[in-house]
This record gives sequence, C-alpha cells and structure tokens, in this order.
Amino acid sequence: MASPQEKLAEALEALKALQDGGTVAIRSADLSRLHRERLLKNGFLQEVMKGWYIPARPDETAGESTAWYAAFWPFCQAYLQTRFDKDWCLSPEQSLSLHAGNQTVPRQLGVRAPKGGNKPTALPFGTSLFDIRASLPAKQNIVEKDGLRLYSLPAALVEVSPAFFQHHAVDARAALASIQDASEFLGLLLEGGHTTIAGRLAGAFRNIGRDRIADDTLGAMRAAGYDVREQDPFDSKSPLRLPRREVSPYAGRIRLMWSDMREQIIERFPEAPGKPNDIEAYLKRVSDAYVTDAYHSLSIEGYRVSPALIERVRSGEWNPETDEQDRQQRDALAARGYWLAYQEVLNSLGAVLKGQNPGTVADDDHGAWYRALFAPSVTAGILRPADLAGYRNGSVFIRRSMHVPPSPEAVRDAMPLFFELLTEETDPAVRVVLGHFIFVYIHPYTDGNGRMGRFLMNLMLGAGGYPWTVVPVERRAAYMAALEEASVRHDIAPFADILGELVKAAMDGKQQATLPT
Repeated sequence: MASPQEKLAEALEALKALQDGGTVAIRSADLSRLHRERLLKNGFLQEVMKGWYIPARPDETAGESTAWYAAFWPFCQAYLQTRFDKDWCLSPEQSLSLHAGNQTVPRQLGVRAPKGGNKPTALPFGTSLFDIRASLPAKQNIVEKDGLRLYSLPAALVEVSPAFFQHHAVDARAALASIQDASEFLGLLLEGGHTTIAGRLAGAFRNIGRDRIADDTLGAMRAAGYDVREQDPFDSKSPLRLPRREVSPYAGRIRLMWSDMREQIIERFPEAPGKPNDIEAYLKRVSDAYVTDAYHSLSIEGYRVSPALIERVRSGEWNPETDEQDRQQRDALAARGYWLAYQEVLNSLGAVLKGQNPGTVADDDHGAWYRALFAPSVTAGILRPADLAGYRNGSVFIRRSMHVPPSPEAVRDAMPLFFELLTEETDPAVRVVLGHFIFVYIHPYTDGNGRMGRFLMNLMLGAGGYPWTVVPVERRAAYMAALEEASVRHDIAPFADILGELVKAAMDGKQQATLPT
C-alpha cells in the first residue's frame, strides 16, 4: 500500500500536469476526488467557489491573498469561457482600463453577456464578478487580450460612461493617447449618430493636447449633418501635453502618474538642504549606516538577518566555503549581496555628489546594483548567471497586492521613460518619492525590487542633500499600505507623508531605525 507521502506525490503530479498545460482555474472534474482532497488538505489547492479551485502554496499563511490576486485574470477568463463560451465580454469601462495598461484587480469585474444573470458572483478577498444581461458589441468591435474578451479600444471609448473620465482620469488619458487618428472611431460615431459622445470625445482629446483629432471629430460629424457641441468630460485640464503617440499605454500611464503626483509630493516633503560641502564626510555617514540599513531593508523583505551576521559579512569573516550553516541560508546570501550592492550604490552616490545628474547615474548604474545584489546566489548555484542578464522575462506578482505589474514587454517600454522622467525632474523631493514608487510600480526584476527602490530613493536623497534614510521594519505595514494606495488608487499622499516624516526625522538627528539589542 502506498504511503501518505506517495499518495500526495501522485496528487502533485496530477496538479503539475494541469499547470504545465496552462490551467489556472481548476474545476472539480479536472482532478479525482482523492487527489483534490489531498491537495486541499496539504495547502496546494485553494477553493475559489464551489467546484472551482486555483493552485496555492502550503507555506502561505492563513488568509494570504497573493495566490488569488495572481490568478484573478486567468481564473475569470476560464470561468467566463466555461459559463458563456464566447458570448461575453468585459464592460467598456474595464476594457478601457486594460487597454490603458491597468491590470489592477478590481473589487468587482463587470461583464456583459446575453445570458448574464444580473447578479454578483462572490470571489475571494472581497472581490466579485457581476455579469449583466446585455447585448454584445458587433464581432469586429471585440478583441481578445490574454484570453479576455474586451471591447476594442475605439468601441470602448464610444461606449464608456462619462463618469469614467472623472473617476479614472489616468486610464482615460492613457487610452486616448493610444489613438493615432480620428478615423479609428469616427465610423462608430457616424453609424450610431452619437452626437453627444462625439462632443465628449472631442473635448477629451483637446484636453490632452490632441487638437487635430478633436477638430477632425467635430468636422466629420458636422459634415454629416449632425449638430455637435464639444464638452470636456474631465474635471481638470491635463497637466501635460502627451506625445503624438506613446510607445505603449504603460508609458502613457507612467508619464501621467508622474505629472499627476508631483505637486502633492512637493507640498508634503521637507525642503532640500542642497548638496553637502564635505562629500567625504557625507559618504562616511552613509557607510556607517550600512548595518542599520541592511538589517531593516532585508527584514522588510522577509529575510531573518541579525546585526551579527551583517557585521561578519562586512568584515569578510563570513566564508561560504567553510561555514556550512551560513552557506545553506538564503538569508546569509542576501546579506552578502546587500553588502556588495551597497558598495556599488556608494560609488554612484559619490558621482551624484560631485555634480552628475542623479537620473543619469541611476540609469547607468542600477544594473550593476542588481548584479551585485544577487551575485552570491549565482556563486552558490541557486541562480543561473543568465538570471543577472537584465530585466525580467516573465510575469511577477507582489505579495498581497492588487496591483499587477506590467508584462515583460511593457517593462522594456516603461523603464527608459522612467529614467527619462527621473533625469528631467528638477524637484529633489519628487525624484525621491517617485524614484522609489515608480520603480517598484514597474517591478522590472523578478526579485529585489524593494531593495533596489530604497537604494534609488537614497541616491535621490543624496542628490538633494538630504541624509541617507532608513525605512524601519517596524513601519513595514504602513509603508506597504502606502505603496498599495499609490499603485491601486493613484494616491501618492500617504507614501509621500511616510517618506517625508522619516527624512525629516533624519534631518533632525532623530533617525527612527535602530538595531535590536
């Protein structure tokens, strides 16, 4: 008779076969009852609703949301496909957000289907799916993106509610910026005689500086005999003129977020002292802060490191060839990588203090920081050398976050723009807050994004003459909640407040981060 371990191994093989085939939403019929029960009991499956499951990790704590948020979009796609076949599509509002590069998990996913039930379906962690009984757009006005059936971008702009432009201004402007010519949507306006919508879209395009598209919209409708009155649907004028066409919607979103958030940061952050006169003394203070910085930064990421281990790494007494206990610990490898990366950041900081543009220095040097951060893991054989080659090639999810970082392809569009904005920014406080936030929002690497974001923050602090500032692990919950608020609801104020408070304390000689006794 097979042992319990052997039976669990058989169940895991069945689960692996499903995952290798790309299955995320697992139905009861996909696994035998015994396999399903063993996987549930041991934490390898998580029930979403009766008869539907997703893969999970047994080491996740009770109430952990990461597996669900990571599975949300593929799960909904598979569930809707099973329930409605191809007779469904997401709402115009949700379609437009996805076209604009916003993959944040919504509290309620709106779906249109001729056989919809007009009622919500409860999903884990306060999310839900609401399928409204409604007709679908014409076949040519539906597109598929990662298996999700969406209104095409032109059709979504025509069908979206006026309130969307006020409540989701960043998404709306990023979507509008993806339109190159009025001909992309004019056919829909003319066929439907949509005079009010035409006036609204003309006003929306003029708001973002696309006067030609606005004029062509009005001209075509009036030439067809329609009386069109332009009306701006946004609550305020666009803070910047967007390029004629962004390389990707993510680039447009980041440009808009940067412009949208900067004023809130300036009014909340302490004034920059200016570059220090004694560069060597400043660098000495940063070097002296290493143990405290490493302890708190690594602890925020979940590593269990002690000041003693960090000191051994710094002094060179840690030897992976002879110290068997440390060699087996990912914590020790992380501490060693942090020490190596810290030295690289010190070199970058020296260049900035001597007058080089901090955005340019960060752009040139951040790859070296990342390679140093994980070099010990490559030496130990945990990572492959190819893992240090550059930005990630796969999807990544942030623990407990409803924010879904961009695809690998979008990362390669977003990162050059990020460094362009960082280089062109003139306000030191904006460079500090958005240098950190936008980096982790893009999440360009598979791992280490939080540490890299805090390194960037401190490089930008040095450029403004602020002191090197440590985010204490005791503030982790508030710090992560503020990042979530900025990522999901585009409210940068809590994050700016936290960083501003920590920087002000450091300026006053009241550094809040201390080492355990």
